[in-house]
Amino acid sequence: MKVVILGCGRVGAGLAKQMADEGHDVTIIDRDTGAFRRLGTRFKGTKIVGPGTDIDVLRRAGVEGADAFFSVTDGDNRNIMAAQIAKNVFNVPRVLTRLYDPNRAQAYQEMGIQTICTTAIATGLLHDMALGKTDSDLLRYLREPAAVVDTLTAPSGDVPAAAATANGHH
Repeated sequence: MKVVILGCGRVGAGLAKQMADEGHDVTIIDRDTGAFRRLGTRFKGTKIVGPGTDIDVLRRAGVEGADAFFSVTDGDNRNIMAAQIAKNVFNVPRVLTRLYDPNRAQAYQEMGIQTICTTAIATGLLHDMALGKTDSDLLRYLREPAAVVDTLTAPSGDVPAAAATANGHH
C-alpha cells in the first residue's frame, strides 16, 4: 500500500516506521528536518521537507497515487486542510486525520473525513478507568467525539448535560 503521512512527531514517526516495517511504501512529510530523527537510521521510506498543505509538496510526496493519507501534525487547522486537499483534490481513497478539538472532529466526520480525536479518546478512557469500568466504549469515543467530551466535562457539581437530559433534569 502507498501511504503518505503528514507530521513526523511521535504519532507520525511511529506510524511511518510501523507501516514501512510491514513493507508498505511510506512517504512522510514534515516542515522540520530535525523531526525525521524520530524515524531512526533504519527507516525504509521517503522523507519530504515542506508544508503539507502545499500542492507541490504533496505531489512530490506522491499523494496522487496514494492509497492512504494521514495528517497527524500538532495543528488541527493544518491537519484538516491537508486532509481536505488529499480527499477532494487528489481523491485519495482513505484519508484519516488526528484532531484535538472534538467539535471539529465531529463536523469533519459528518463530511466524510475519518478523524481520530485524541482528546475524546483520552477523556472517555480516563473517565471509565476512574469509575472502574472494565469495558470502555472506545468505538463510541471514535464515532462521537464531541458528545463524549460534552457529556464528561460538565461544570463541577452539575449533572452532565447528556445525563440530565436522559434523566429528565434540565
